[in-house]
Amino acid sequence: MKRGIAARFLWPLSLLFRLVVTIRRYAYWRGWLKSAQLPVPVIVVGNIFVGGTGKTPLVIWLVEILKKAGFHPGVISRGYGVSNNEPVEVSSLSESSKVGDEPLLIALKTQCPLVVCRKRVKAGEFLLRNHPEVDVVVSDDGMQHYALHRDVEIMLFDGRGGGNRWMLPAGPLREPLSRKADFTVVNGRNYPSPGNPIFVPDLHLMRLKNDVAEQLANRSCRLKLKYMQGKIAAAAGIGNPTRFFASLRATGLSFSEISLPDHFDYSSNPFRNVDADVILITEKDAVKCVQIEEFMKDKRLWVVPATVEIDNNALELRIVEKCRECKIA
Repeated sequence: MKRGIAARFLWPLSLLFRLVVTIRRYAYWRGWLKSAQLPVPVIVVGNIFVGGTGKTPLVIWLVEILKKAGFHPGVISRGYGVSNNEPVEVSSLSESSKVGDEPLLIALKTQCPLVVCRKRVKAGEFLLRNHPEVDVVVSDDGMQHYALHRDVEIMLFDGRGGGNRWMLPAGPLREPLSRKADFTVVNGRNYPSPGNPIFVPDLHLMRLKNDVAEQLANRSCRLKLKYMQGKIAAAAGIGNPTRFFASLRATGLSFSEISLPDHFDYSSNPFRNVDADVILITEKDAVKCVQIEEFMKDKRLWVVPATVEIDNNALELRIVEKCRECKIA
């Protein structure tokens, strides 16, 4: 990412923002600002890059590997656009406009308890109070929410790496690239080179597998993307729609693109006048469409689930081991 004129103009503000962020984190490290510690291990999955990096599929993957290892995970989330000052538990009957599309997707996919609240400490306390079986908490995002103590941090990047390497507002970074975490994951097809600013020796590569579609109105009706026929369109209301489109093209599909704003609410129908036999959408868009009758009646709509693939099982084993160590301690 280039450092254009606008970025250079905003660079002094970026330096000020970096100073504030550094002082704030140091204050938590020294104990001048207090972090609340929950009685179970807390795993934070987040990033320092503004915009979508593939965090939601990684959270779903993490919950599943924890369940496979014998844990009883619960999830807490801020929930995009959620104004709740009090914790709210997400269920299959929840409206995405009230709990957020990503938390709703995570709850539906994992079937584990999930609580949204602007304050993650309150969300965690509510979760454990109402679900005493939960023995590990996964925080969906919240890398910069230092009011909540964390035992494990998983930091996610995508192919954009560190962008122009400047912090907000001159660049895309919430924290400096020097900021480290327990585990660093890159969502992409290639490892960063040693000269790349996001390169660390212990780096894990994540890929999103998108090769099957499910009809929105009947999710049991599945078809491999390579067998899709007719005029095809693909739509995405996510942080980085380009990545979704690229993953579809990797299967050999040809289609027209419909880029929607991130967290698009579907109060209006963007597909009504689209000339296509098939319209492919993301799971994040599907959790909103499925609650609106007009979309459920549109047989052209097919959902493309994203499945996480990690380069090897070392990350899974180390996360599970770290959680067990935290429980013993």
